[in-house]
Amino acid sequence: MHLLNDNSAADRLDTPALVERVNAQDFSADAAPSMDHLDQLEAQSIYIFREAFGRLKKIALLWSLGKDSNVMIWLARKAFFGRLPFPALHVDTGKKFPEMYRFRDHYGKEWELDLRVEPCPPIDAVDPTLPPAARSAARKTEGLKMALAKYGFDGLIAGIRRDEEATRAKERVFSPRGLEGNWDVRDQPPEFWDHFNASPPQGAHLRIHPILHWTEADIWAYTKRENIPIIPLYLAKDGKRYRSLGDQDITNPVASTASNIDEILAELEQTKVPERAGRALDHETEDAFERLRVAGYL
Repeated sequence: MHLLNDNSAADRLDTPALVERVNAQDFSADAAPSMDHLDQLEAQSIYIFREAFGRLKKIALLWSLGKDSNVMIWLARKAFFGRLPFPALHVDTGKKFPEMYRFRDHYGKEWELDLRVEPCPPIDAVDPTLPPAARSAARKTEGLKMALAKYGFDGLIAGIRRDEEATRAKERVFSPRGLEGNWDVRDQPPEFWDHFNASPPQGAHLRIHPILHWTEADIWAYTKRENIPIIPLYLAKDGKRYRSLGDQDITNPVASTASNIDEILAELEQTKVPERAGRALDHETEDAFERLRVAGYL
């Protein structure tokens, strides 16, 4: 694991003090999925990346800067021999944590990404009938629509997982979107035996989900095994840590003493707290998140 530190040394992005290396021999197989299991997950995700790249004309990887999208970038670099052959797109609300922006600026360069940072519109441009946190989050949907119109992508790779939220459990690996980016939750294509429909609707696009079959524990076990950089907000400080990262004004930490990945994995074996418990929009009206996703949210 690389750790982008947030103390005074970390502010100097050109110094070795930015990164903490975790000794691979500290990994406990008892506290995480087996290596064979991770190898299978990795192979499946790499296959999905290559299918998307081979069958779509113009794709981009959505980089939210969180643990899941960082694993995605890692997998994509493995799939394409060290470099992404498509852009990494960050739809920026301007409200992320400072640690997230430092991470983006540092690793965007280190990983040699073709990074496209696209802004979101003001909140006045968003559906006023949504609850406050959902309305704030919906700015990202509108920013994504603007980026699609600008670049003409026919495929967007996103780092969602079925286990993180009930609405996302209904998703497909290759998920068709309508002309406005909308998602028809009642009309999803079957995907038997890894046969995917990789043809986007006319004038629309597909969302591709290479880690849909992963779990939160898988993500952390793979991050540990591969020594993937993480943002320090995921690790406990003063009895709290973030399990999921989003906009600073609508994301809260959860109680935790897990200060390293082994402790996170042990915590996940015991906790009954949902991964997105710190996301304000998940605690608003029952259908708020599904309304967002139907409208094009990730």
